[in-house]
Parts: sequence; structure tokens; C-alpha cells
Amino acid sequence: MKNLIMAWRNLWRNKRRTLITSASIFFGVIFSTVMTSMQFGSYDKIIDNVVRFYTGYMQVFTEAYNENKTINNTFELTDSLTKSIEDVPEITVFTPRLEYFALASSLNLTKAAAIIGINPKKENEVTGLKKWVKKGRYLRENDSGVLVAIDLANYLNLNVGDTIVLYGQGYHGVMAAGLFPVRGILKFPSPELNKRFIYMDLPACQNFFSADNRISYLVLMVKDHTYLPAAMRHLKKKIASPFMVRSWAQLQPGLVSMIDADRAGGLFMKAILYMVIAFGIFATVLMMVAERKRELGVMVAIGMQRARLSVILFFETLFIGLLGAVAGLLGSLPIVFYYYHNPIMLSGDAAKTYANMGFEPYMYFSVSPFVFYTQALTVFIITAVIAIYPVYQSFSFKVIKALRA
Repeated sequence: MKNLIMAWRNLWRNKRRTLITSASIFFGVIFSTVMTSMQFGSYDKIIDNVVRFYTGYMQVFTEAYNENKTINNTFELTDSLTKSIEDVPEITVFTPRLEYFALASSLNLTKAAAIIGINPKKENEVTGLKKWVKKGRYLRENDSGVLVAIDLANYLNLNVGDTIVLYGQGYHGVMAAGLFPVRGILKFPSPELNKRFIYMDLPACQNFFSADNRISYLVLMVKDHTYLPAAMRHLKKKIASPFMVRSWAQLQPGLVSMIDADRAGGLFMKAILYMVIAFGIFATVLMMVAERKRELGVMVAIGMQRARLSVILFFETLFIGLLGAVAGLLGSLPIVFYYYHNPIMLSGDAAKTYANMGFEPYMYFSVSPFVFYTQALTVFIITAVIAIYPVYQSFSFKVIKALRA
């Protein structure tokens, strides 16, 4: 305890040096924390957009459907499968879908489209589909109409109240053909989705494809992505062959690769930042040891053990690092929480890029504890490594040379 008190007092014998070093760490921790918060906030929002927009956090389907996504590999939803999913506490809501392709026609115009049969109420709880209805109205239970994506509707010259012709192949090769009134026009943030999606009520879709009571997959949701690992673990215990469960990351490998690449770039930038912090701390320690060489020699000459001296120098270095780290974390809290509640709105090309990808043009921030404690841990490791230098010097310097310094 005496060693700690002496180390703390020694820091304030040269307040200017201590404050300058702590200030460099302070600003470094703030920049690193804010940058990490922005990264993880953006990742969380991208994941949330993707899963709530279409895929869900998890999907359950057959092993055959995983290999070949055809309507012949669909399945009937049983009570046992439903109960297995309902027994997982992390799952908040799930909805069935029947998805396949058909030709959509109006007058002399024809285009391929993705037909998705949904439960209107549950689908809206999962993906918020209702909010993308630009014209007309949302589907109702047992509705005989369809919702058409805006670019597809414009290509076919369709409007609310018009009739669309769908033609394709149904379950086990049965011909699928029908006339459906357009109930609403959907406008998604993603241009790609606007070109091909048609939604209809699930029973109407099953009847169209002659796939009575059959679905392609179940879309499952959890409160947020932090609950996903536990939900996956529980589901895999309950769901056996011929069924399987896949997470959003397995369904969207391209998105995972994009996030991993961006995370690697962020780690590189933070590595440079912490190298600057490390050299700043090391320069201070070098200067501290050099300036106090005579003092250290006197202390050893009058009887202080080198082991005790090394402990004092070690804790002096740690205190400088921890002082700057704690101050930096406290300083970053109001900044991060402000931008968490007030995301930065993007403009220009950046906003267009985000919109084209189907994401909202905002820079979001995260307040996850991981964002904060990793910075403190990193600074602690850096200062602990640098503190080895004065410990080494306390055992290696010559007392006679130190007294003459």
C-alpha cells in the first residue's frame, strides 16, 4: 500500500508531464471509443435492417429446400414444429412464407417476379411490410388481391385497382395461373427489391401454386441480435432432420463479408491510434527515468531495495495510463450517448449509396458496454507492457553513474 501511495505522489511532483501524457491518452481513448461506437452502431443497424426487411434473424426450412429452393421442397407446418419454436423463450414472433417465381403480365407486357405468400398480420410484425405501401392499402386476412413492388408495377403499367395476370408452374409441375387485383403498390428503399416482388395472402398463394397448406420456410425473430446465439442453440436441440435452422449470417454471407472487411479496416485505424498512444506513454516513461536517474541512484544508495523501487516505477506508469483511460471513457460517454439518440444524417453520394443498398442514410452509434471496456482494457495492456521498461532500468542502472548524472 505504501508503494502505491508513493507512486501516486511521485506522479504529481511533475504535474505538467503527467497531465500532458494523460491528455494524449484521454483524447486517444475518446477517438477510439467514438469510432468503435460508430462502427458497431452501423453494424447493428445494418443487421437490423436486413433481418427486419426480409430474411428475419433465423429461418427454418427443410434440408432439401436448402439444397434446391423449389416449390417441390416445401413442407406442411405441423403442431409439433410450431410448439418447438414457441418453447424457445428468445423468439418473439415467427411467420410462415411460401415463395416461388412466376411470370407477371399486364396487356402485352410480361416480366418474371418473385411471388411471396404471407400471413399479413404476422409479416407486418416481423418486417413492417405495411409501412412500405405507397399507394392503396395493405393486405387483409383472406385477401384475394396482391401488393406489387413499384418498379415492377411501373414496368407493367399497373395501378391500384388494376388486374395482374400471374402464370407459372406450381407444386409437382401443376400449371399455375390466375388473375389478381392490385391492392397496393410497395416502394422499398432497395431498388433491387422494387423490381421483382409481389406479395399475396398465404392461402391465396397456396391455392395459386396448388400447394395446399405448404410453406417454403418460417421466418423467426428475436428481440435483437444479442439474443440470437442462445436462440440458435435452443432451436438446434429441438429441430431435427428433415428440418434445419439457419441464422441471418448463414443466409447473408455477402453481408457478413462486408462487415468483416469494414471491421478489419477499423481495427487497422485503431491500431495506428493506439500506436501513437503507446509511443506517447513510452516517451514520457523514457523522459521520467532519464530525469530521475540521480534521484533513483540516491534512493538505492541510502538503502531502498531495487525490487521496491521497480514496483513504485511500475505503478507510476500504470497510474498515468489508467488516469488517461478513465478520463477518456468518462469524456466519451456524453458524446456517444448524444449521437446514440441523435444519429448523424448523411448527405450527397454517401446518402445515395446507403439508399441504394436499402439502408437508412444515417450514421448510428452503439452504447454496448463492449464499446467502452475494450478501450480501457487495451490501454491497460499497453501501459502494463511499457511499465516493464522502468522495472528493467531499476535493476540495471549503476549506482555510481546515476549519482554522477
